[in-house]
Amino acid sequence: MTGTYSDEPRLVLLTHAEARETVELLQDLEQLDPDGRGRTAGQLAADLARRLPAP
Repeated sequence: MTGTYSDEPRLVLLTHAEARETVELLQDLEQLDPDGRGRTAGQLAADLARRLPAP
């Protein structure tokens, strides 16, 4: 593989605030669609929430 990479620090993909908001939005989606993809959204929210540091 060829190429150069910057020595600058890499930014996180999501800030803590953005990740928490994402969890909240996924939980809302779970409530809005309990018979379809809501369960999957809820599981994703739970998985993401477990990876966040305590507030």
